[in-house]
Amino acid sequence: MSGALRRGLTARHIRFMALGSAIGTGLFYGSAGAIQTAGPSVLLAYMIGGAAVFMVMRALGEMAVRHPVSGSFGQYASRYLGPFAGFLTGWTYTFEMFVVALADVTAFGVYMGFWFPDVDRWIWILALVLFIAAINLISVKVFGELEFWLSLIKITAIIAMIAGGIAIIIFGLGNQSEGAAGLNNLFEHGGLFPNGLVGFLACFTIVMFAFGGIEVIGITAGEAQNPKRVIPKAINSVPVRILLFYVLTLGVIMSIQPWNTIDGQASPFVSIFDSLGLTGAAHILNAVVITAAVSAINADIFGACRMMHGLAEQGQAPKAFTRISRNGVPYLTVLTMVGALLIGVLLNVWFQDQIFFLIAALATFATVVVWLMILCSHIAMKREIARENRLPSEFPVPLWPGASYLTVAFIIFVVVMIGAVEATRPALVVGLIWLALLALAYRFLVRGSGRKRFELVDETAAIPVIASPRSDAER
Repeated sequence: MSGALRRGLTARHIRFMALGSAIGTGLFYGSAGAIQTAGPSVLLAYMIGGAAVFMVMRALGEMAVRHPVSGSFGQYASRYLGPFAGFLTGWTYTFEMFVVALADVTAFGVYMGFWFPDVDRWIWILALVLFIAAINLISVKVFGELEFWLSLIKITAIIAMIAGGIAIIIFGLGNQSEGAAGLNNLFEHGGLFPNGLVGFLACFTIVMFAFGGIEVIGITAGEAQNPKRVIPKAINSVPVRILLFYVLTLGVIMSIQPWNTIDGQASPFVSIFDSLGLTGAAHILNAVVITAAVSAINADIFGACRMMHGLAEQGQAPKAFTRISRNGVPYLTVLTMVGALLIGVLLNVWFQDQIFFLIAALATFATVVVWLMILCSHIAMKREIARENRLPSEFPVPLWPGASYLTVAFIIFVVVMIGAVEATRPALVVGLIWLALLALAYRFLVRGSGRKRFELVDETAAIPVIASPRSDAER
């Protein structure tokens, strides 16, 4: 049956969902690649990337509080930039979540290999995909509760790891030979920029992948209880926490183990404690990173499914995607996403050694395209508010407009770097092909209501303002 999504997500669920999506594979596994590329200067890259993410989230938050709808930023792009922009944003976000989930299930297979090296990776991935499908088909409240507890486990573990790492640094646990734990490891072995400016700039292609998925907060607007209250709280708390977790955690990691000895064969978290002979801790941390992967995949599937539901409401996806189960779940979108994820099983059979970092680069491209569209939609909204003298937003972005335009420039820089780095260049090619396919799909497959601006009620205005549909020709 068709119908509205149920508002079953509380502030607690939403806050931890964003942490669940953004603190996952990018930190526990992908950070090894960023460390190899930039050395200790990767800490500065995470600070810069975190600042850009915060601006994207505040822009999204201002729009979500003004227009709390399902599939939020896809509909914002359609409303403020035009129907094709909404189509491109919504499907690119769905593609992003699919690719990020592929990276997460790949990392899950790697983690399980720490305990079961003789078992084929694809077996674990298949089992995980089926488990996540079952969770997402039950109800949004069950999904939110699971995501809360999974995220709580990994956040607690990160804090414990930081405390344990600091103890190792201060009290000299482990070996006392050359390269033993200490802050000196951040400055020796080639200095802060061992691979120069080129290495520092190149690491952004991996760093920004780590933050991908945090925009799921905007997706929750249609299922949040009292979105005007919970969304601002979630957005204000999450980016700072993520920045703290990434910078402090990786600083501890590179202080314990020299950056040039982190090879990416396992999670840096696990390999560090394993190399110090703390095998018990390594096993515990491996369980934690597995929990993190499950949490991230759970949030990825949720975001993609709700976006497809929103696209269907606009006439830009199959109408069947609007169907809701008795539990308030858009079940056909869940089944579609899970079916697509089974591709990850095949990719891990065919390209086991090369799969992760190419996927990460492709996910980075999709992520920054979505963020760029969020920022452009927000800029267009702010201009319209000023032009038509509407009431100001209840949750405005800080440092407007300078910081917003600076963030746009930074995101364009990341796209350029994806093409400039030889290892990630294929991801840019695939990404551009994806955008071209979307343009063709819109041209030949989208008709009628899909080519009209989707109506959005402005909940900030004293009198609801509804956009009048306009065709592409009128624009």
